[in-house]
Amino acid sequence: MTDTDATTPGFRALPHRPGKIIAIHLSYRSRAAQRGRIPAAPSYFFKPSSSVGVSGGTVERPAGTELLAFEGEIALVIGTPARRVGQDDAWGHVAFVTAANDLGLYDLRANDKGSNVRSKGGDGFTPLGPDLIDARTVDPAGLRVRTWVNGRLAQDDGSDALLFPLTQLVADLSQHFTLEDGDVILTGTPAGSSVIVPGDVVEVEVDSPTTGATSGRLVTTVTQGDVGFDATLGSLPAVDDAQREEAWGSREAAGLPAAAGPASFLTPALREKLLAAPVAGLSQQLRKRGLDNVTIDGLTPLHPDRKLVGTARTLRFVPNREDLFAAHGGGYNAQKRVFDAVGEGEVVVIEARGEHGSGTLGDVLAIRARARGAAGIVTDGGVRDVAAVAAVGLPVYTVGGHPAVLGRKHVPWEGDVTVACGGTTVQPGDVIVGDADGVIVIPPSLVAEVVDAALAQEDEDAWIAARVAEGNPVDGLFPMNARWRARFEAERGPRA
Repeated sequence: MTDTDATTPGFRALPHRPGKIIAIHLSYRSRAAQRGRIPAAPSYFFKPSSSVGVSGGTVERPAGTELLAFEGEIALVIGTPARRVGQDDAWGHVAFVTAANDLGLYDLRANDKGSNVRSKGGDGFTPLGPDLIDARTVDPAGLRVRTWVNGRLAQDDGSDALLFPLTQLVADLSQHFTLEDGDVILTGTPAGSSVIVPGDVVEVEVDSPTTGATSGRLVTTVTQGDVGFDATLGSLPAVDDAQREEAWGSREAAGLPAAAGPASFLTPALREKLLAAPVAGLSQQLRKRGLDNVTIDGLTPLHPDRKLVGTARTLRFVPNREDLFAAHGGGYNAQKRVFDAVGEGEVVVIEARGEHGSGTLGDVLAIRARARGAAGIVTDGGVRDVAAVAAVGLPVYTVGGHPAVLGRKHVPWEGDVTVACGGTTVQPGDVIVGDADGVIVIPPSLVAEVVDAALAQEDEDAWIAARVAEGNPVDGLFPMNARWRARFEAERGPRA
């Protein structure tokens, strides 16, 4: 370490200038759910040490660009060289933990093709600090990262929600090259990352809720640059709606029209058929096809007279544990993300393990679902403010009302995954149909066949009921024998 390194403002928070900064592309479950892809293994990119900045500094958005985005992250600082270390020994090679903001310019991302050399390598694009947490004093699975933009909490997640534990990242990288003293590993960002503009102030803090250790708040202010890029030297910034959606975090946040979602296969004609078909009839047809375990049991509709038809958008709660709720329950948690993302014609299906000792939603989230065009809500947990939720007008199925808030019994854990609701398995995109009899789940591949068969059976049952009302005995008529079947076919006439 030189005196220059020690006094250079960019490295005040570090022991010395890092030889390498290694960042991971996608690592949090919440971010993976937001992006709609879950990597099987971690993948990485390098950032130059000249990108390091400090708390209280600025970051410039270059002229001619629009999509500068923040990413609050947990940064690891290597203390002793690590080469081919196991996961059990990996944490011993980490000296410090601190806060990082892995800033990126989406305008330059497409031509980087995943390397992020230009999009994330700009001067000041890796502010770190302000303080270092001794890694020996904290649990690598018990860290938390939070980000505020202009004082508003935008990210709040914990290292226990990583797809790949921090120790795995250290061990994995060490099997490819030597991690040296002072190297920095950026461990990924949770959901909530979005675009920032000149004048915005971003604050990132990493802490250990159980010990109270904290990095302090890493503060960065965005400024507008007046120098652009020279087209004679390389590719210019370019954006499209796909980049805007990923930079902002959603099409809605980017001001883009809603994209066709998983409900798009439910054509208006097919939806009308499902609205006409009783759940009991659909259940009968699924049973004939070998599917018995497709009813979501134990629920009561808030509006028994209203039919529910839509595709599933899933949300999973786990039993409350105070430390996990501290890491996952606040901020822009999984519950809020699902209700913010539910699309037109979708049904929010909540796994609450049949626990009725607290609410799983209230009127604010019901209003949000209605505003998003959701078809309804199904939860095998309780509902707070039942009268207010019912007044919203959405079809809602629940085990009943309960005045307690979510945190009494649940931690909002993840969305857009396979869930268990009311004793049956529900996958994102499954067709959900509900009426006064209950709620049923139909695999998308069977829905057209099943609804046509159910409506045909409904016509047949109506004809039989009319004959019974005329005084005919049930025997031989229900089900129909050959004589009655022939009369039915004759009276019904040729099929369309």
